[in-house]
Amino acid sequence: MLDKLAAVEARYEELNRLMADLKVATNPNLLRQYGQEAAELEELVQTYRRFRKVKDQLDETRAMLDDGLDDDMLGLVQDEIDTLEQQEAELTDQLEVLLIPRDPNDEKNVIVEIRAGTGGDEAGLFAADLYRMYARYAEVQNWQTQVLSSHPTGIGGFKEIIFEVQGRGAYSHLKYESGVHRVQRVPETEASGRIHTSTATVAVLPEMEEIEVEIDPNQIRVDVYRSQGAGGQSVNTTDSAVRITHLPTGMVVACQDERSQLQNKLRAMAILRSRLYEMEQERLVEEQGETRRSQVGSGERSEKIRTYNFPQNRITDHRIGFTSHRLETTLGGDLEELVQALTEADQAAKLREMASA
Repeated sequence: MLDKLAAVEARYEELNRLMADLKVATNPNLLRQYGQEAAELEELVQTYRRFRKVKDQLDETRAMLDDGLDDDMLGLVQDEIDTLEQQEAELTDQLEVLLIPRDPNDEKNVIVEIRAGTGGDEAGLFAADLYRMYARYAEVQNWQTQVLSSHPTGIGGFKEIIFEVQGRGAYSHLKYESGVHRVQRVPETEASGRIHTSTATVAVLPEMEEIEVEIDPNQIRVDVYRSQGAGGQSVNTTDSAVRITHLPTGMVVACQDERSQLQNKLRAMAILRSRLYEMEQERLVEEQGETRRSQVGSGERSEKIRTYNFPQNRITDHRIGFTSHRLETTLGGDLEELVQALTEADQAAKLREMASA
């Protein structure tokens, strides 16, 4: 580990020298490239330097034990050694986590797709609950949300809702939410008071730029049509709705929430790029085998990841065995406890994988 850290520090210092060079300073693209790489390494390098300083202090303090100290001084030195050893252990743990290869998508905006699953109208209401949960969490994080496409039910739920979350680090916080969410409660639609089980599926996709996922214009078909509304002013009188079909995969994306055909097309293309990227990532995961699929962040849509049990005020994440009795506050947007637990579990799995490699 120390050799790897020394190499990272050398690269960090080289980047700073390069950015001070006149040829680089006058080349905006190169300056941005080196600056971004240096920024990604800075926390690791600064932590490594603190670790090295603590280690040097620890070696010096341990050497004092050979100086024939009296009992009082010996006690003070031993206390100092205990403190420094604890700092060294904490910094070692931090360095191990920081050495985990970063997900290149962690800082990206995300596109979240929520669809009602089994359970009829109650599944649609649960899908709406999940949407509000993520929207409120985004608000707490000072992120912006924007609905890209929605298919509401008549009683306040959603058959499907697709929305964008814009904010630094959005993907790193929300990427573990992909999968099947299950709710157990007495539905508003149930007169007899029986507990029902319903589901909704969530897919969290990093938003991809055009240069990251290129789509051949000859491989898509674009259809325009009149958007469907609930009546009155909500019905669009122009052909502004857009349906895009990706011919090689048969993937279809439709957007109609905007009044502008161009805006609906841009939104549909953004969703299509993210879905195609996810499809390619799933193919790579299959090639990597069971080890990668077993990690927390695999995000398979068919995987039942969490249960929201209203009678017992309990929320359980089945992937990591996490249980909380703060169901109402979680659905109210307080997701940080869950996000932290999932992040730590994923980091621990990756550390085990690195140790066995």
